[in-house]
Amino acid sequence: MATGQGRNEWETIFFLAFIGMSMAFGIDASLPAFDEMRPDVGLPPGSNRITLAITVYFLGMAAGQVVYGPVADRFGRAPTLRFGMAVYALGATGSMLATDFEFLLASRLVWGLGASAASLMHLTMARDLFTGDRMARVMTTIMAVFLLGPVIAPLIAEGILRMASWRWVYAVGLLLAAAIVAWSIRFGETLDPANRRPLRVRPTIDAFRRVVTCRRTVLYGSALLFADGAFLIFLGSTQQVFDVIYGRADQFAVLFAASAAVMILGFIGANPAIGRWGAHRVGVFVLTTAMVLATTLLALTLAAGGTPGFWTWFSLVVVSNTFLGLVTPVAMSRALEPLGDVAGTAAGVLGMMTLTGASLLAAVVGMRIGASTTPWAVGYLFYGTIALGLLIAAGRTPEPVPDVA
Repeated sequence: MATGQGRNEWETIFFLAFIGMSMAFGIDASLPAFDEMRPDVGLPPGSNRITLAITVYFLGMAAGQVVYGPVADRFGRAPTLRFGMAVYALGATGSMLATDFEFLLASRLVWGLGASAASLMHLTMARDLFTGDRMARVMTTIMAVFLLGPVIAPLIAEGILRMASWRWVYAVGLLLAAAIVAWSIRFGETLDPANRRPLRVRPTIDAFRRVVTCRRTVLYGSALLFADGAFLIFLGSTQQVFDVIYGRADQFAVLFAASAAVMILGFIGANPAIGRWGAHRVGVFVLTTAMVLATTLLALTLAAGGTPGFWTWFSLVVVSNTFLGLVTPVAMSRALEPLGDVAGTAAGVLGMMTLTGASLLAAVVGMRIGASTTPWAVGYLFYGTIALGLLIAAGRTPEPVPDVA
């Protein structure tokens, strides 16, 4: 199915998924390297402060989006993406060369600022080309392909770590940035010239006001914030749980890749479900299921004194995360639906709000995980339950007038 300018739908899906993979690489490839990184940046073995390298990356992503959004609405998606990839490469280089923890965190922040362009543009380009439930279906397919990154990245990182320093893991980020710049030249621009907006204070403030005063957008965005807060506990703290609590650091890369493979199956299954029942109903179902599993995990964790059996813990976490992850395409597509003419700014505001809030929520839990997984289980259930309430409330808002993508 054509999507404009000679692109077909599958080329669009693979390009947008590859952009997303570059954003995720800065997270997924870091996790297996934590043990190697700690002594090289001045941290003691097992220190949970290393998880701040993930937190500041997300904060950089959040901060960048609110800037890139209006810029993309003025100058276009392609040049904004290419500039972001230059910042991405700079941050990856600094992280690769870091010799102390403070410089590492500063470089990771810059890397996140560059990755925010990738995160924002793959959403904004999707909204330029699709809308409504169709966008949600396309986004589930994009995320299924995108999740090949979390399958492959830890395995690549583990392979590099067996032969060389963790610094070479980060060097792969430079190759990704170059590949995206080259592919973006072929892919071209998706912004409709009629939707270009002047980069002036008043129109930008007006666009921001539209985003934050649209009840539907705010509710779906808030639901995504708390759902992502729960999900980021998994991304930020899994390696530490494997290493410190269960003593299975050597199995992390393979099992993390396996968890991503399970999520791929979930996204593939969600696509026809959205086509049959609609994005919102699917979102409520998957989040409710995730919370039933989270309640089970908390009960088993408390019964086991804070440390359930490893396979019990891992299985419940993987399955509940699979359902939880399906909230993202549903909530984001529904939130952006009324705001197609300011898609860049809207996606930027939503990205800043959700990533900043979710990163801080996850960090609050991650810093409390020591010899027990109880903080994980409590935080996961608490954040997810709030997300479910907000998602239900969002579904009760009036439907926007459909526009044509």
